[in-house]
Amino acid sequence: NEMDDVPFFDIQLPYELAINIFQYLDRKELGRCAQVSKTWKVIAEDEVLWYRLCQQEGHLPESSISDYSCWKLIFQECRAKEHMLRTNWKNRKGAVSELEHIPDAVLCDVHSHDGVVIAGYTSGDVRVWDTRTWDYTAPFLESEYEEDEPGMQPYVSFVRINSSLAVAAYEDGFLNIWDLRTGKYPVHRFEHDARIQALALSQDDVTVATASAFDVVMLRPSEEGYWQITAEFEVQKLVDYLEIVPDTERYPVAVATAGDLVYLLKAEDSARTLHYVYGQPVTCLDVSANQAAFGVKSLGWVYEGNKILVYSLEAERCLSKLGNALGDFTCVNLRDSPPNLMVSGNMDRRVRIHDLRTDKIALSLSAHQLGVSAVQMDDWKIVSGGEEGLVSVWDYRMSQKLWEVHSRHPVRHLSFNSHSLITANVPYERVVRNTDLDNFTTHRRHRGLIHAYEFAVDRLAFQSTLPICRAADTVPGYNYDLALAFP
Repeated sequence: NEMDDVPFFDIQLPYELAINIFQYLDRKELGRCAQVSKTWKVIAEDEVLWYRLCQQEGHLPESSISDYSCWKLIFQECRAKEHMLRTNWKNRKGAVSELEHIPDAVLCDVHSHDGVVIAGYTSGDVRVWDTRTWDYTAPFLESEYEEDEPGMQPYVSFVRINSSLAVAAYEDGFLNIWDLRTGKYPVHRFEHDARIQALALSQDDVTVATASAFDVVMLRPSEEGYWQITAEFEVQKLVDYLEIVPDTERYPVAVATAGDLVYLLKAEDSARTLHYVYGQPVTCLDVSANQAAFGVKSLGWVYEGNKILVYSLEAERCLSKLGNALGDFTCVNLRDSPPNLMVSGNMDRRVRIHDLRTDKIALSLSAHQLGVSAVQMDDWKIVSGGEEGLVSVWDYRMSQKLWEVHSRHPVRHLSFNSHSLITANVPYERVVRNTDLDNFTTHRRHRGLIHAYEFAVDRLAFQSTLPICRAADTVPGYNYDLALAFP
């Protein structure tokens, strides 16, 4: 019986054992085995094998094997979609939209997570867009300032967002936290005595960290839902950069830089110095689940060149010293980079890919006319933003620039996934230099811009229609909490 005993060369194997052998083959090898005989074809097209291939290559990671009846067909469809997206990225084919602005305000800060964008303005307004539904009419998040207060609301210093929370810090030291699932009014309001220098929000849970004066505070809700201070730390200098370490489970962990000091902040412990070299300030910071990477500016009589240091958060020791550049490292992306790689930007206008296994520079690109202000990479491309307002997309395997777009102001935020790209050009100045606010063209030049690119649409970017012109039947059916919270 060929369904029970599989003729495997000169022996008879049970079907389950044959499946265990075939699971070590990739898709090309399975296709070749399917051509050997009818029995091998049955084994090579088993649902378990193709389900495992889908999981290994990141297709439908949250699904179970019973969700679809033919996983080989699902795998082929996912590969075809992946190829289409990559082609659209290379040719800049898709839909591009400029997110709606506030007429009498200037953009202060922008952040995004999984296609949801939050922006803060000089008027004190905070807006949220869900670009995944192509409904770019942004709701306002109320700040609960008294309407009869004299003057305008304070500027928004920082904004952060994840899948469930939106957070905004204001110039007067106030912090607002909104729950995107419940509505547009804050669920918690926290006050600092001084201006907030840095703000961080965990990508995985509901932990918020703020730095004001010489204090760093971690906030999160209790089991009853009441927000409380989980940990409070005292540092020696004003904090410049603050990041929350992902995947820390019960106790939140953060990394903060203050001048030439780098602190490891654990909720159940006091502030611990991770790195300190007198007179060598830190210029950028990023963290992953078990590592922290930060740029160090070399000063003094013995000039060693500016470097990026990679520290182990578990061992609390330096793992790598990367680069030896003349300019300051202005941005580094460790969390989103492929395994064993890291990308950085520098004031010398170059984008570098660092190999963490060899501690060497794998690739160096002359990317911008001024310094690099934002950068991100995946397994085949780099997207970088510059101080001159240029966004460039590179195929780093070919060392080739694919395309670029330019706006007036420096690129302060960029974030992309397989099918979309969010960029934000934030002005240096937070005032409109022309008093004629009714002149839309003049004001638009100074207020800052947010662009959303969607590459799943097979259309040239310059042929893209405005969101208001799109037909209703082109909007994909997507159920998201924002639609419930902001009807």
